Amino acid sequence: MANSVVAAGDNFGDRIKSWPERVKTFYNDVRTEMKKVTAPSFKEIQATTVVVIITVFLFGLYFGVVDWVLSNSLERFYKHFTH
Repeated sequence: MANSVVAAGDNFGDRIKSWPERVKTFYNDVRTEMKKVTAPSFKEIQATTVVVIITVFLFGLYFGVVDWVLSNSLERFYKHFTH
């Protein structure tokens, strides 16, 4: 596609005239790349889903512990200076 842009030149009229060819080249490139795409298998989807669920659970647990530690620390800090 870069070749068609260079071949079009810097003139606006030349770029307009070369537009259909550039669009055709683009769609041919897209079609070629889409032929290389493969869908994941059901087993791969299950494995990825399990990894995501476990990761979300672990992050939730981690942030829950951090929140608890920080809130208790701040609570003790405020109690210390207010009493």
